[in-house]
This record gives sequence, C-alpha cells and structure tokens, in this order.
Amino acid sequence: MNNNREDSEKKRAGQGVGTVLPEPFKIGASTPYDFSGRHLTAYGGLLPIATMLEKLGFQQLVEETLTVKRLTRVMPAYQFVVAMVMALYVGFSRLNHLRFLEREPMLIGILKVLRLPPQCTFWRFLASLHLSVAGQVLKIQRAMRRRVWEAAHVELAVVTLDTDTTVHTLFGNQMGGRKSYNPKNRGKKSFQPILTFLAETREYVGGELRNGDRPTGLQIARHLESVFAALPPAVRTIYARADSGFYCAEAVEAYGSAAAQFIISARKTLRLVDELKAADWKRSPQTDAGTTCSSRNHH
Repeated sequence: MNNNREDSEKKRAGQGVGTVLPEPFKIGASTPYDFSGRHLTAYGGLLPIATMLEKLGFQQLVEETLTVKRLTRVMPAYQFVVAMVMALYVGFSRLNHLRFLEREPMLIGILKVLRLPPQCTFWRFLASLHLSVAGQVLKIQRAMRRRVWEAAHVELAVVTLDTDTTVHTLFGNQMGGRKSYNPKNRGKKSFQPILTFLAETREYVGGELRNGDRPTGLQIARHLESVFAALPPAVRTIYARADSGFYCAEAVEAYGSAAAQFIISARKTLRLVDELKAADWKRSPQTDAGTTCSSRNHH
C-alpha cells in the first residue's frame, strides 16, 4: 500500500496548448447497444419532432409529391421516409445505423410498428425509387422551408448564400470517380459535390452530387439557378460568396440574372494579371485596402 501523496492525489488534466483532445467515438459494427438500460430515456426528443412534422403537414406533402411505384409490405412509403428522417435527427447518418434503433420505443411508437425492418429492406426501398424522385425531394424541401419560416415567423428579406465544392474521397472503383483536387488524400479518386448553404440560418439550400472533375460553367449556372428558385418569396436581397472554383462567366451571368450582389475569388490567369497591371490603382482611405481599382472584363 502506498501512502505517498503523489500516489493518492488525483492528477489534474493537462490544459496546455499541447494537450491532445480525444476524438469522438464513432459508431461501428462493434458498438454495444440495448434498450433496457436503467438510465435510458424513452423521450429522446423524437416526440416533439414528430409533432412538428405533423403540424407542418409533412405526411400529406410527401404522399402528394413523392412518386413511389414499388409496393411496400412492411411499412408504407411515408413511414420509410419518416424513419430515415428521424434517424438523421437522432444522429445516425447511415442506413446500417438503423439497427441501433430497431426496437427504440419512441421511434417504433411513432411509426406504429413492432420493430424496424432490416437494413436491406431500406436499401431495396431506395433502389426502387426513380431518378425523378431526387427532384421531388427538392420540392418537398422547398415547401417545408417555406412552412417552417412561416410558422417560426422567420422574415429574412436579406440572405447570404455560401457556395462551395467539397471533396469526398473514394476507396474503390465507384462510377464517376476522378483523380482531381484532393488535398487530404492526394492521388485518390473522389466525388466533388456542389453545396450551397444559407449563412443566416445555416440551412442547406441546394446541392448536386458530381464526379471528381472540376464543374463546368453550365453546371455551376444550373446549380445557382436551382438555389435561387429554392429561396422563399420573402427574400428580396441576395448576397453570395463563392471560391475560385466558380470563377467563370456563366456564374457571373447567373448571379446577375437574380440581381445578386456577389464575391468570387478570381483565379490568377494571365489575362487577369495583364488587366490588373494595366488598371488605374487609386488610394482607398475609406476602406482597409491600400489601393483599389475597378475593371470590367468583357467575354
């Protein structure tokens, strides 16, 4: 038995800059789970979510908009959709995580089933959906955004849109994978979806899953047009921000057609450098910049 003070006292946690914080635990196949623990709550926050969806008329909207030709036996199509939506709210982002909620009392009570179907059933349901369903889901999203804003009295007349591409690394031979810009996994194939978020509310406004190549001007313009169409009617003024991946004439024209005020990081092309050298630079005492200039590039 040690009576030394250094052996009996609790050690303090390091608070210096070099302290390595542990990473959050990831859900995997070996993650233990059960529904009989004493400290588990049957509430889980799912009941107010279900009540909110009911008040917003989510079921009627899904059934009127979503075209599902496959006859489902275990649950109606709407219950498949709600089960996946509820799982996302709880924090389970993959279909194989649904097994953790197989007998969750609150969820199966909301769905009015004895247990959730296995993962393969959800995959078969998704595989049976036609490609046109993607557009229908976007219509549901737009309608729900309008209804939520109206119910929450969100009256944003001025919004800021942030558009960017993200790199999703692939570790196989998935169709559409390309070797392109991938700073974290150089040389790996990837997808590069386009995403746009609303800065004021951090809402996802629109997106497009793409291959690993840089998006073309037509793809960028099509994405921006769909984003502008997804905004509620209350929006009057649009500010937009994008990185150099969206530096093209089509993006400028798309922003201009929506009367949006925008900032795009310009790529340092030879033509742009020549124009900047020939521009008339003036002092700018009213801003943080040392000198400024204005230039109009004709395409």
